[in-house]
Amino acid sequence: MMTSTATAAAAAPSAAFVQGLLLSLGLIVAIGAQNAFVLRQGLRREHVGSIVLFCAVADALLIAAGVMGMASALGERPALARAMALAGALFLAVYGARALRRARRPGQLQASGADAGLGRAAALTQAAAFTLLNPHVYLDTVLLMGSIGAQQPAALRGWFVAGASSASALWFGLLGFGARGLAPWFARPRAWQWLDTLIGLTMLLLSALLLRHAWAGI
Repeated sequence: MMTSTATAAAAAPSAAFVQGLLLSLGLIVAIGAQNAFVLRQGLRREHVGSIVLFCAVADALLIAAGVMGMASALGERPALARAMALAGALFLAVYGARALRRARRPGQLQASGADAGLGRAAALTQAAAFTLLNPHVYLDTVLLMGSIGAQQPAALRGWFVAGASSASALWFGLLGFGARGLAPWFARPRAWQWLDTLIGLTMLLLSALLLRHAWAGI
């Protein structure tokens, strides 16, 4: 029979993976230009694989860069690490509250109805613009996820990045390859109401866990 210490050690990678997965999903699932563009390409069946791959890989690289960079910056500064954890907990609490508020007045995600098709290079250029020119990607993906991932022990950071990257790949894959079936669902405010409620509660839970982690380090 495994000891409690061995059981906790065995569960730690999966816990880090799930935390990264849930955090990434909570931040990426939103009504926005990038998601609308991926949905549009999926509906038109234009370069879907290339678009999904680009968005997923870009997210994975940004997440990894954020985690590794923040880990290096915070490694010798425990006070700064606690401050970042507290700031992250506050951000997630506010984000969760905003998601719950959005659930009271839900919106819709609809793809553009433009008629002109795009070549592969043009489609990837637009995907890059929607991904890299959005300031929120650096706040959410690099800074926030980086600071939270950096709180993990060194051996578990890779699991956190893997979970977060899996969430991006799953979401963009669903949007792109499942566009025909998902488009009517995304056009219903009620669906976004339920989704925002779930996101809000998840973000509040992650905020509480991060706050507990920061408090334990004081």
